[in-house]
Amino acid sequence: MYTSFFGLNEKPFSITPDPRYLFMSERHGEALAHLIYGVTESGGFMQLTGEVGTGKTTLVRTLLQNRLPENADVAVVINPQLSALEFLQTICEELGVSSPEEKDSSKALIDALNNYLLAAHAESRRTIVVVDEAQNLSRDVLEQVRLLTNLETSKQKLLQIILIGQPELRELLARTDLRQLAQRITGRYHLEPLSRDEAAEYIEHRLRVAGALGEIFDGAAKREVFKLSQGVPRLINVICDRALLGAYSRESRRVTRNLVIRAAAEISGKAYTSPLLQWATPIMVTAGVLLVVIGAWSLYSERASGPELAAVPPVAAEARQEAPDELTAQYIPPVTEEDEYPEPETTLDEQLQLAKDLTNIETALATLLELWGLDNSNAAIACNPGRTAGYECLGQRGSWNSLRQLDRPAILTLTDSLGDSHRVVLTAIQGDRAELSIAGVMVSHRLEDVSELWFGRFLLIWKPVNGASVALVPGASGPTVLWLRESLAAIDEGYRAEPFDSDIYDNELAERVRTFQRDNRLIVDGLAGTQTQIIVNSLLAADNVPRLATPRLAQD
Repeated sequence: MYTSFFGLNEKPFSITPDPRYLFMSERHGEALAHLIYGVTESGGFMQLTGEVGTGKTTLVRTLLQNRLPENADVAVVINPQLSALEFLQTICEELGVSSPEEKDSSKALIDALNNYLLAAHAESRRTIVVVDEAQNLSRDVLEQVRLLTNLETSKQKLLQIILIGQPELRELLARTDLRQLAQRITGRYHLEPLSRDEAAEYIEHRLRVAGALGEIFDGAAKREVFKLSQGVPRLINVICDRALLGAYSRESRRVTRNLVIRAAAEISGKAYTSPLLQWATPIMVTAGVLLVVIGAWSLYSERASGPELAAVPPVAAEARQEAPDELTAQYIPPVTEEDEYPEPETTLDEQLQLAKDLTNIETALATLLELWGLDNSNAAIACNPGRTAGYECLGQRGSWNSLRQLDRPAILTLTDSLGDSHRVVLTAIQGDRAELSIAGVMVSHRLEDVSELWFGRFLLIWKPVNGASVALVPGASGPTVLWLRESLAAIDEGYRAEPFDSDIYDNELAERVRTFQRDNRLIVDGLAGTQTQIIVNSLLAADNVPRLATPRLAQD
């Protein structure tokens, strides 16, 4: 319903476990590493636990779809409410084991499974059983699981079993009568909820996967989502989905804190009261009662004292006259961010309309070239090949996060309320504010105000290595490949490529590029395209390169 309104390709906060939306937080990365270890090492048990909605099932689906070795056969048990016999039958059906004549005999099923495992082992194949919601397994089924690990050769186990469950699984396996099973678990990992920063990144990640070109949730909204969800991804999804629907119904392209609070109230079925108000209410009531008592006592005292109190000693009168000045000096309000960045008398929309004859691409390019210290006398052809030796233009769509990553001044295409397009230069991003050059005039506006007029299109200038932008792919060779290898080593001191001086784009370098892309929230494809090269370039750029984090005009 709201997807087209926000320019999305699909609903970003569906609660179905889609591996495309997997957010690889530090905790999820470690959990996935444990699972990968479990399916690549020899036999035994692995245990993954976590609270409801923390992403366990999504991790498992990611493992099954993208991270399994080619020689692995997998049986997935998603319904743990089974008897021991039904559990064995399910595993045999999942693996395609030939059914024995006595289908209701546990011994016949285990014999058939053992023969299958021996044949798979002879072909160097691995067999894995994944049990989801394992906290609901009965005592008899858990004992059967333990007995399955006895299927082995003289050197290794024939079956790898991964148990996925809620925290109750840890309590279940801690029972004395299940200690034999617990002792066979070779790896354990408990998945914790997201931190506040990770929750904000998670929201942006899912929006970006769904096709968002700009920020939709403001900072206060993200913080409120974290507070209400406590970092549990499933709750984040439910709240954000309802908040987007609420914003759509109000025709607002920004999700604010109030919309998040209303969304949470609708989901829970009760009005939301902030913790501050919860403890402040009784204090306010008490204070009100005290004020009434004090007022009544003062009135009584004034009537009782009569005219004798009318004469005030001169010293007291002087003190009373000086007191307001002293109090004023003590309570001078501090300088706030609003004072540092006073709101302009005209809005960004009005400023664009006033300068509409000057907000063209030529004027914006002239400003951008000036930031780079380049000749801007003929900006109209600045992006033509060969116009500016060693420099190239890059035009695409993105978000504030992608602009921060690229860390280069950029020309933004803004559309005012009359539908007219304007080209302005983003010279810096300072906190939640954008510094813009509108036809050479510097202004500062909040990111959320700029987002109302910006639909993600931008253009920037960058300087490719060796003077030409060349997409690097496995199998490529040359000095640019050598630059990429050396640059990644300089960025990550722990990375030591062998051979270090190779100018061949081999598999080892492709894997290192994937790691870099994953660390920097890029599309992980192992191909060093323009965006990957720009970010590598930004991380190693010289001081004279204009940066969004260090605006050149401000320094001048």
